Amino acid sequence: MSALDGLIEALRRLPGIGVKSASRMAFHMLQHDREGAQVLAQALQQAVSRIRHCSQCHTFTEDEVCATCRDAQRDRSKLCVVETPADQAAVERTSAFRGLYFVLMGKLSPLDGIGPKDIGLGKLFARATDGAVQEVILATNFTAEGEATAHVIAEALKQRGLKVTRLARGVPAGSELEYVDLGTIAHALVERRER
Repeated sequence: MSALDGLIEALRRLPGIGVKSASRMAFHMLQHDREGAQVLAQALQQAVSRIRHCSQCHTFTEDEVCATCRDAQRDRSKLCVVETPADQAAVERTSAFRGLYFVLMGKLSPLDGIGPKDIGLGKLFARATDGAVQEVILATNFTAEGEATAHVIAEALKQRGLKVTRLARGVPAGSELEYVDLGTIAHALVERRER
């Protein structure tokens, strides 16, 4: 395989990138931005060699324990369970949650051969039952796999005597009902609150 074909194949590993997009990126970097290609290569190499999982929450970090887990100002009684570091970052951007996290790095998917051990449920259960956590907030995605993952975790943690809550779902703020999908409207009706 030529170096160009190797580059295109490497770029195709990125999510949502097909042959055409990978080819466009490869040709652009080689033709217009060789310096940028070097910067990208170095950044990837550094990230792969330096970034690991936090020993407590499993998110990405360069240290043994991430900055969030080390932060003494966080509410240690609340533990938010998310699927990915990107989901954790999204929750953090809201500034509405000041507790701790556990990042699953995936979701249960029996069809893909992903079971409880593959997403670290044992480690989650140990963290959730450390004596400090009083509430576990399940913030997995509202997909079939995310819902199944939340159900399995909720059942296991309830048996251990913990309070388990799930993110609410409903009509997004600022949206018009005629443009919202029917499933979202149905869930919003079921989970309505008194005002």
